[in-house]
Amino acid sequence: MQFLNPKTDFAFKRIFGSAESGDILISLLNAILGLSAPYCIAEVSILDPYLAPEIKGMKDTYLDVRAKDQRGKEYIIEMQVLNVEGFEKRILYNACKTYSRQLGVGEGYELLTDVIAITITDFVMFDNLPELVNGFKLRAKEGEIYRDDLELVFVELPKFNKSEQELSTILDKWCFFLKNAGSLHIAPKTLTVERPIEHAFQIANKVGMSPEELDDQERRLFFIQDQRGALTKAKKQGLQEGREEGLQEGIEQGIEQGRLAEKINIARSLLDVLDDATIALKVGVAVEEVRALRTI
Repeated sequence: MQFLNPKTDFAFKRIFGSAESGDILISLLNAILGLSAPYCIAEVSILDPYLAPEIKGMKDTYLDVRAKDQRGKEYIIEMQVLNVEGFEKRILYNACKTYSRQLGVGEGYELLTDVIAITITDFVMFDNLPELVNGFKLRAKEGEIYRDDLELVFVELPKFNKSEQELSTILDKWCFFLKNAGSLHIAPKTLTVERPIEHAFQIANKVGMSPEELDDQERRLFFIQDQRGALTKAKKQGLQEGREEGLQEGIEQGIEQGRLAEKINIARSLLDVLDDATIALKVGVAVEEVRALRTI
C-alpha cells in the first residue's frame, strides 16, 4: 500500500479540499487552532473543491484550500514546501483580498467576518520562535489586540520531531501524518484511531487514483526536487561569491591600512622641520592626525 505525499500541493488539495473532506478539514483546523468545545469548528463548507483537471500541467502554481465555518469565518489553508521569494507577502495579500471580497456593492462593513490564513511549511520560517504553531494578529504597540478580523497562522513541520510512540495530541498526529504519510506503507493504528485521519489515509491511498493523477503527482514531486536543488545551488553560489567578495574587500582594506601607516611614518619624520598644516598637505593626511602625533 502506498499513500500520496500530503506535502505536495496536489495531494494536499485532494486530501483536505475534496467534496468529501469536510470531517478531515474540521479536525485539522481544530487541531492547529487549538479549538475545543464549545468554540470548536463544527462544520465547514469547502469553497472551490478539488477537481483533478485543474491540476493537470501545473508547473509553477500553488493550490490552497478555502473553507467557511458555521459562524461565517473564512479559512485559507495552504501547504508551502519551497521557501520562494515573496511567498509571505502573497499569504498576506490573499488574506486581505479574501477579507475585502466579502462585501457586495452597497453592503455594510458590519457584515465582514474573520479571515484566518493557515500556512503549513516544510521549512523553518521563524528561527527565534521555538513553537510549532505561531499566530499573528493586528496589535497595538503595547501588545493589545486591535481586531480579530485577520489572523495569520504558521505551522513549521521541521520543528516537529516526535516518533509514532510519542504522539499524544491530535495536533501531533496530524503533523506526523503530514510529514510521513508519503513514506508509509500501512496506516499506523495510533493515527487511524482518529476517524478523520483514517479518512485522510483512505483518500491518500494511491490505489484509488487514476494513472493520469498518479502521473501528475509524480511530475509535481520531480518539480519540487528540481526547485529545491536550484535553491540549494543558488545559496551555495551566493555564499561562495560572498566569500570571494569579502576576501577582495579584506585585501583592499589591508592595502589601504598599509598606505596609511606609511604616510604616518613620513609625517612623524617631518615633525621637527615643518608645521602641522604643511605636513598634512605634503603627506596627504588630516591635520588632526599630525597634531595627534605630537602628543605621542
